[in-house]
Amino acid sequence: MSASLALEDVACRRGGRLLFAGVSLSLAAGGAALVTGANGCGKSSLLRLAAGLLPPFAGSVAAGGRLALLGEASALDPERRLSEALLLWARLDALPAPGERVAQALAMVALDDLADIPVRMLSTGQRRRAALARVIATQAPIWLLDEPATGLDTRSIALLETAMALHRAGGGIVVVATHQPLDLAGAAMLDLAAHCEMAA
Repeated sequence: MSASLALEDVACRRGGRLLFAGVSLSLAAGGAALVTGANGCGKSSLLRLAAGLLPPFAGSVAAGGRLALLGEASALDPERRLSEALLLWARLDALPAPGERVAQALAMVALDDLADIPVRMLSTGQRRRAALARVIATQAPIWLLDEPATGLDTRSIALLETAMALHRAGGGIVVVATHQPLDLAGAAMLDLAAHCEMAA
């Protein structure tokens, strides 16, 4: 797996307000970044910019490799069985063995025993792990994770940290926006607070 992600002097404008400006970040295969900052500073918007879902107000974004975004919502059909809901996404990637990829992802987040349970019956933490399983099953080189530890207990956070470490060991990139401390060895630190002040 080979990946790269570069943000150069990026600014974001939402609803007529400049959220942040002057953000630069460069990550190669195996790299990681922790994005921090107060609520409303634009952490989620930065990830959406990196994912190509928002155009930058200024600057440029270049991604070398497919991206997978974990947002606030799980993006899984609540009425479907968990395995079926994940399979819908896995088939969109046009990669081989979607069923096998889903099974492996569920095992990585310790939800394989709940594969036949409707998504709506999962707890908050289980839904968060299911959303992470969706990202894992894509086999996308670049992971963009928005508050991935929300609702997770200590054991589940350890599973998240292991999944991120394995992804990086395979040449993947991880960018995490978070309020919570996470073990992401050697990660670049990006505090959006300073860039919010630049935009003010």
